[in-house]
This record gives sequence, structure tokens and C-alpha cells, in this order.
Amino acid sequence: MNDAIKQFKLSGNAVSCEPYGSGHINHTQLVVTDSGKRYILQQINNTIFKDVDALMENIIAVTGHIAKNDPDPRHVLTLVPTVDGKAYYKDAEGRYFRVYDFIEDSICLDKAETAEDFYQSAVAFGNFQNQLADFPAATLHETIPQFHDTPNRYAQLDAAIAADVKGRLKEVGPEIDFVMARREEAATMMNMLKAGELPLRVTHNDTKLNNVMLDAKTRKPLCVIDLDTVMPGLAANDFGDSIRFGASTALEDEKDLSKVEMSLKLYEAYARGYLSACRNLTKNELETLPMGAKLMTLECGVRFLTDYLAGDVYFHITRPEHNLDRCRTQFKLVASMEQQWADMARVIREIG
Repeated sequence: MNDAIKQFKLSGNAVSCEPYGSGHINHTQLVVTDSGKRYILQQINNTIFKDVDALMENIIAVTGHIAKNDPDPRHVLTLVPTVDGKAYYKDAEGRYFRVYDFIEDSICLDKAETAEDFYQSAVAFGNFQNQLADFPAATLHETIPQFHDTPNRYAQLDAAIAADVKGRLKEVGPEIDFVMARREEAATMMNMLKAGELPLRVTHNDTKLNNVMLDAKTRKPLCVIDLDTVMPGLAANDFGDSIRFGASTALEDEKDLSKVEMSLKLYEAYARGYLSACRNLTKNELETLPMGAKLMTLECGVRFLTDYLAGDVYFHITRPEHNLDRCRTQFKLVASMEQQWADMARVIREIG
């Protein structure tokens, strides 16, 4: 990593390079130079992201668009060029590196400490959508093809059921029934996209609180980070994934399902924050925001169930039935949303 930093145009010479942050995908370090300026150096994980060139083209395009319309450098990630003017560096071993300016006087939270933190993360992601409302989303690369194509996730489940490589199918009858009862509904938003009833948007696809930089003093959002999964998609998917993990009353792998509910209070807080900043959504997009929450949760449960049947080959587990517990938690969350469906729709109508 230290050799890589020499390939970038920094203000001064690097005097320290230390591991930084809590991310699991890319290897990230905080670099300090003798001028006092700080930078973020990342080695991009090209095992997960096979086409780093496409990924970086997306980031260059999106950050450039935001910076063009907002001159405040704290409101967007700023790539530092290499000494030969490129946005990233590939070394002789085929490893990819990039450098961002460090955003000073900022904090990043791994979990919401208050409902206000959740609200502010919603403002950040709503603003991100608003900043890119006029960006031609179709020009972006799909860095992870069919990432939120829910019918495709069902097809993968079908294959896992047919193979039943671990003989676990007999254990998950109720879960299979739950999923299959919602199969037709699961295609709703993809069908609307194909019919031209929902517009293609720039989506972040990892809308966690720790992907938002907050001002250290005011705790107001500065910008959204971790743009590796920026792709064309549906606004309701980003909104929905935030609700899936942020408005749940329990951990993602909670074994006691009586603890698992969707908090309508947190749902409303997020919706108010998101829509206060994002004012460009169409009528159909607004109406599908609750569906986004339900389908992202259902899709995540389908993925956990598929992995359980396949022998736990994708998601890291720490106990034998970890993925089964995870899928049951997601399905209980879906059921909780269904019980509150009228209220979820009402909240969006009242705000939107």
C-alpha cells in the first residue's frame, strides 16, 4: 500500500499510513502527509468487483456531476489523480488503488444512536437521489448485474430447491410457502420498470448509516460515501433497503421472532427525512416506496434462504442455521409490514 500512495498527486509526502474504518470489502488506510493534509487510500477488492474500470467510470461520472452543481468539497467524494493524471492506479500485480481527499471535521456512525441520526441518514440519501435526478442513469455500468432483480433471485431459489445439495429442503417448508405465496407480487416493480411506469434512477444500493458522512459538530449530513455499488436502478429500492435494516426492531439474525417488527415510528422518520430532500420523484415512485421496503426485505430473505439450501456458500455464518435464522427474520419483517400496510401508504401520502 505504501508504494501505491507514491503514485498519486498528494500535497506533500506521506509520513503515515494506517488502517481506517470498519468496511469489510476494500482495504482502507488513512494517509497523512508532511503538509498535514489527510487522504483515504483504498485497495479496491477486484475479487468482488470484477470490472474495476467500469466501477471507477461510474464513480467518476457521478461525483463529477455532483461537484459540478455543488462546489462545496465536503458534499462529495473527491478523487485524487495519479501522477500521470488517471483516477486510479493499477500495479504490476494487478491490484487497483484509488485515493480520496479526507473529509475533515466529519464523523461516520456504524449504527444510529438516536432517531435523529436515522432521520439525517434519510436526508443524505434523499439528497443523493435529488443531486442525480438529471443524471442519465442508463449510462452507468451494472457493476453487479441483476443485483435487485427480484424475479431473478426467485429463479436462483428455484435452482437451489431443485438441487437441494445439503438435503435441507425438508426443513424449510413454511419458508418456501411464504416466499412462493408472494412470487407474483415480487415482480411488481420490475414489471413497472419494463412498462415504462417507473423511471430508471441512479441508485446507491448500500444505503446503510455508515455510508453517510455527518458534520462532527452539527451531525447534519455532508455526503454519501462507498459508491462502488452505484448503478442504474429504482429509487424505491434504495429507500426500501434503508427501511429493511434501519426500521427493524431486532438484529438481522435474531432467533426470537417475537422481537422482530417494523417500527412505524422509524419508518415515518426515515420517510420524512428522505422526502424532505428528494423532491423529484414521480407519483408512481412515491406510491411504490412502501413496496420497495417490502420487496427489498423479501428479496434479502430469499437470498438467505437460497444460501441456506445451497450450503452457506455466499454469506458468512457463525452457526449452522445462521442463514435460516436470517431468512426467518426477514420474512417476519415482511409480515409486520403487511400488517401495517395501510399506515405505511398513508405516511407517504401525507408527506409526499
